[in-house]
Amino acid sequence: MKLFCKYLWQDTQGQDLVEYALMVGLVAVAAVASMGTLSSAITGLFNRVTTSVTAVAP
Repeated sequence: MKLFCKYLWQDTQGQDLVEYALMVGLVAVAAVASMGTLSSAITGLFNRVTTSVTAVAP
């Protein structure tokens, strides 16, 4: 059992895949966390554009 644990500790195969998966997960969490703020900003921008276009049109 000790030899098996030592083998697993020294085995680096698949390490890059785990690192990339963690990075993708972190980016996904950051994207989801910023969606609320971003959607509010975009909604406000479209509302201002709509108001401007409506005010200019006869």
